Amino acid sequence: MADLGEIMRGEGARYLQTHFVPPVQRKAIFDIARCRTAAMGAVLTSCQDCAVEYYSYRSCRNRSCPSCQGAARANWLAARAEELLPVPYLHAVFNVPSQFRILARYCQKEFYEIVIRAVGQTIIDVGWSELHARLGSLIQLQTWTQTLAYLLHAHCMIPCGGFSEDRSRWISFEPHDLRASALAARFRTLLCKAIRTAARKGKFACLPNTISADQILLSATDRDWKVYAEPPFGGPEQLLAYLARYTNRVAITNDRIISYDKDHVTFRGRGYGEGEVKSITLIPTKFLKRYLLHVPPRGFVRIRSYGFMANRNRKKNLERARQLLGQTLAPVPRERIKPIRLCPACYEAKRAEGTLYFAARSSAVPQNIVNQRPPPSPIAA
Repeated sequence: MADLGEIMRGEGARYLQTHFVPPVQRKAIFDIARCRTAAMGAVLTSCQDCAVEYYSYRSCRNRSCPSCQGAARANWLAARAEELLPVPYLHAVFNVPSQFRILARYCQKEFYEIVIRAVGQTIIDVGWSELHARLGSLIQLQTWTQTLAYLLHAHCMIPCGGFSEDRSRWISFEPHDLRASALAARFRTLLCKAIRTAARKGKFACLPNTISADQILLSATDRDWKVYAEPPFGGPEQLLAYLARYTNRVAITNDRIISYDKDHVTFRGRGYGEGEVKSITLIPTKFLKRYLLHVPPRGFVRIRSYGFMANRNRKKNLERARQLLGQTLAPVPRERIKPIRLCPACYEAKRAEGTLYFAARSSAVPQNIVNQRPPPSPIAA
């Protein structure tokens, strides 16, 4: 089965010769192409089963690489799972109208900042005006669909409850009480206002002379703004697991790539409104172009918390919420994931036995081996 690194090594140089590529996307191409190859160098490692020493190639640790930072991703999931409150949760999705795509193309970081802040403030404002509660939320900004097409949207995880104004009471509500129509209306107001303010401050100076922020706003304000708000399928744990897939990577995972040759890339995806998974085939240039659209700008944080779940006072607020909810026992901390290193012989033996996944105890999340494929043969020092 092919992976993204193989596609980058085969098509990256040709793509760079024929397309304009911003520095952050160029770096992603170089890093993913070199990841776990001789170009990254090797490190001497000791097998955890048989103690044999072997050489393994280093990882690139690029935030867009699907092969890297599996342990960091699992630890993020474990930390967020410990913070879950004993209340129902709401899964909200804010879709940004396609008319704003031109802003994302020319002023990517500035526009993404505006969008994620508007989403966070929308949940706070609607929670207070509709429910008289100070809500909290965990938000992840995404730009892709299952077919790698560009669709800017934000996934939000919202506890169904919040603090009263003096923090003396916990105000619970049902998922349907936080109306999607109210969220959409407030989001439209806040986003359009933030865009006008940014335009006055010159943050969109990189737009072509023939395009203005006011023109874009005129074309978008009359459209229906879509917000989805329903309880998550499978509960909050399943929603967290979905968000964790893309904490340290974007758009696609290696296990979805079926095949690659010089003419085609085939991967698995699911179209909107269709229940069955289908295979999608693109020419390599188009596949790379779609993938690179989703590489985030340098320094942009795609996952943020707002309201009482904001980072500064999160721990104190969660403890207070548990007191008000009568949860006397704090969640048991989960063991942090530690990388498991196996030599080629032990790796093959474990794979043959079907024991490539390890858990410290029956209730723990399975720990995935860092090296998805057998490490390379020893190389000369």
